[in-house]
Amino acid sequence: MPYLVKKTQSGKFMFNLKAGNNEVILTSEMYEAKASALNGIDSVRRNGANDGSFEIKASSAGQPYFVLKAANQEIIGRSEMYKSAASVRRGIASVKRNCASTVVKDMA
Repeated sequence: MPYLVKKTQSGKFMFNLKAGNNEVILTSEMYEAKASALNGIDSVRRNGANDGSFEIKASSAGQPYFVLKAANQEIIGRSEMYKSAASVRRGIASVKRNCASTVVKDMA
C-alpha cells in the first residue's frame, strides 16, 4: 500500500508514501480537506520522479533529511531524519521508485 491517507486528531488530513518494506519514506504536509490530500498525492506522482524536485536539508541538530517540492516550489512532503547523506540519497531513490503507484489506502 504505497499511499496511506489519514485524518489527524486535529481533524486535518495527511498522507504517507510507503516503500515496499512498508517503511514511511515521505510524510505530507497537513491539509484542511481530504480532497486536498488526494491532490497532494497526485502532486507526488507528478514531481516525485524529478531530481530537481528534491531538496536536501539538515535539521537544527544537523541530521540530514529531504523535502519534495511541487513545480511552484511548495513543499509537498518531507522525509524522516537520516544518519547520513548516503541514507538520504537512498530515501530519495525509494520515493522515485514508489511515487507513481496508484494504490491509495484510505484510513480517513
